[in-house]
Amino acid sequence: MTFCETLNTQVKYECDVLVCGGGFGGISAALAAARENKKVILLERQFMLGGLATAGLVTIYLALCDGYGKQVSYGIAEELLRLSVSMGDEGDIGKNWWQEENGSKSEKDSRFEAKFNPHLFAALVAKLLTENGVTVLYGTYAVSVHMNGDKIDGVIVENKSGRLGIKAKAVVDATGDADIAYFAGADTETFKQGNVLAAWYYSNSQKNGYRLMQVGFCDIPDEDKVVSGGVEVLDVRRFTGVDGQEVSEFALMAQQHMLNHVIKSRKDVGEDYVPVTMPSIPQLRMTRKLVGEYALSNKEMHTYFEDSIGMVSDWRKRGPIYEVPFRTLYSKKVKNLIMAGRCTSVTEPMWDIMRVIPCCAVTGEAAGVAAAMTDDFSSLDVALLQERLRAKGVVIHEKDINNG
Repeated sequence: MTFCETLNTQVKYECDVLVCGGGFGGISAALAAARENKKVILLERQFMLGGLATAGLVTIYLALCDGYGKQVSYGIAEELLRLSVSMGDEGDIGKNWWQEENGSKSEKDSRFEAKFNPHLFAALVAKLLTENGVTVLYGTYAVSVHMNGDKIDGVIVENKSGRLGIKAKAVVDATGDADIAYFAGADTETFKQGNVLAAWYYSNSQKNGYRLMQVGFCDIPDEDKVVSGGVEVLDVRRFTGVDGQEVSEFALMAQQHMLNHVIKSRKDVGEDYVPVTMPSIPQLRMTRKLVGEYALSNKEMHTYFEDSIGMVSDWRKRGPIYEVPFRTLYSKKVKNLIMAGRCTSVTEPMWDIMRVIPCCAVTGEAAGVAAAMTDDFSSLDVALLQERLRAKGVVIHEKDINNG
């Protein structure tokens, strides 16, 4: 059985830069583009910003440094870290750079990272974006695109008003799932191994206090994602994260595991042990990504890229530094589309490094500035983009890191 229906979609909004997705990649892109004096609309399907880091309760702002005293990620990546703890942190990280500016910075010290409150950050960053002139549309979901040749002419969205169109000169895909790239016909890949089940939540009790409970292992290196012989997993099933029914089943299974954990904890801790916040989105990590003009590899640590737009470190270990090529953010197949966040063009092992908050902010800021400059990313003068990023405090190449 099929339905035949003609949809006449009204164009309700127009903007210079349309950012699809309000996670850290989208936040950074929208903020960067707005600061370039462009009219920016940010779409977010939830009713809070921050994506997996807030609605998903993955409230660990991972390292902006290499672990040996060198800061690697700058600009909006650092600005948002400091914003996340501006009303207090949630501990467990140890004394950090943002707490003691003149403290030592070596492999003996905590990395430049933080644990933060998701609710405070979501409210703070919403205030920051609106103060910078970004129009935020909550409860809004991109469902299709309208193409004009090799450019996106408009994005079709749905929200409480129904189905409507948004015209934009440049589009930033910060969906986390490369949805816009997929709709537009760019080459994409799904995570071959699949996501493991996770059910993180916050709890409170008189004995243990307020805590983030990490039920299930969201952050498992590839070699440990096994049923036996590695870390314990909640279920043998793996999830791609790009099928509606499958995503619903992931959420249902996670909620049941959370409930089971609460029941068990009440026996161990006491009847006052209660969940105080559960995730409102599924805690999926790697789903679908762009196949762009270049795929950054985890083996390319300390590699100079002429078209670098900033640097990231490896949150899993001390030492590696990666320059991020601009070519990983776009495909020539869709000239006015640029990626931000966890769906940029990388090899599968590198994906696990690039999906975290600092990396999303680095690619997001570059994407936002680039989107303010052009509607054809394949012809953008990268030297001019780098100049604008440097003016915002971004360090582009590893050789430029100030060791002092």
